[in-house]
Amino acid sequence: MQQAFAKADCQQVLIVDDEPYVRGMLSTLLDGRHRCDTAPGAEEALRFLDQCDYQLVLTDIAMPGRNGLELLSEIIATKPMAVVIVISGSQNIEHAIEALRRGAFDYVTKPFALEEVEMAVERALKHQALLEANRRYEQHLEELVETRASQFRQMNATVNAMFEDLYLNYRATLRALASALEARDAETEGHSKRVVAYCLKLGQHMALSDREMVALEHGALLHDIGKIGTPDAILLKAGALSPEEWQVMRRHIPQGAEILRGIEFLKDATPVVTQHHEKWDGSGYPWGLKGEEIALNARIFAVADALDAITSDRPYRAARSFEVAAAELENCAGTHFDPQVVAAFLSVPLDEWRQLRESVLTDQGGLGEVQRRGVRSLILSHKTGRLELPTELQR
Repeated sequence: MQQAFAKADCQQVLIVDDEPYVRGMLSTLLDGRHRCDTAPGAEEALRFLDQCDYQLVLTDIAMPGRNGLELLSEIIATKPMAVVIVISGSQNIEHAIEALRRGAFDYVTKPFALEEVEMAVERALKHQALLEANRRYEQHLEELVETRASQFRQMNATVNAMFEDLYLNYRATLRALASALEARDAETEGHSKRVVAYCLKLGQHMALSDREMVALEHGALLHDIGKIGTPDAILLKAGALSPEEWQVMRRHIPQGAEILRGIEFLKDATPVVTQHHEKWDGSGYPWGLKGEEIALNARIFAVADALDAITSDRPYRAARSFEVAAAELENCAGTHFDPQVVAAFLSVPLDEWRQLRESVLTDQGGLGEVQRRGVRSLILSHKTGRLELPTELQR
């Protein structure tokens, strides 16, 4: 029996037949133009196939052990690039149909004319060459796609990093702006930072998405942005405001909305800016929204804002404890505040809220992992387009 060629050189034909005469004749016919290995049965053929990737296999059907149809199925399953011609003495048309059904390229009956075999082999090898060319082309395309994809991934990572750095600078600017607003009123120093921290804590317990958390932070930072246009005489007045002064004070809401109107990046912050004085029972302003008509972020902010107001010093009273704050929030749930947001607040131990307040003093403005994911979500939406906000959130 001939030895198989080394795998690197294997572009050859495997002839499988239990009749030595047939093997010899076919080998002699093809050996001048093709490298041929021969095997007397399926088991020997499979050993050859383990060692070499054949272009073409010619196999009989009736052989000792596994028959040619079983060998054909094995070849199709494990060597999809090999083309198989079945050469059989069976004149049964069902055998031919079964062979073709299992994946044979052609079916030649014995006794055969050598010219018939040569033509079948030529057609099969041309077909195999097309299969191989197609495989190489597909492989080339896959490699090309992977190369381009890798390049795009790198470019995307670079762009995302640039966007993230830009956002960090943008966020620092927002925090500085909030601090500048507070500088007009010494009573509220640190208020925005604390309220942001409380909002994000509540947002996590309310299962807000990463994107919603970023919007909540922006809204909490800029909730009083409209007070830029409020005169100091009214904003810093020690006593009660007159009805006319209240009208001026309340203008900070439409003024805040107007400031944000042209800033697409802060559009999601608008609900907090415009609705943070609305109340759950509808007694708030400017629109008298009620219940879930009020944006969730604005409802969360209302609880966080009240928590900070109760636990902070004011000229007319000293800061009160978190226990007092909890009792007051619980008492006002369903009237001033969303009961679900109050429940989220009460589900957190008061010691955690105290620790959070203390931690704000050492906060350097860095992003936590939840915020970082939110920033990435925000960046992605701005790179790929975004849906318009519901009408009620555009107020």
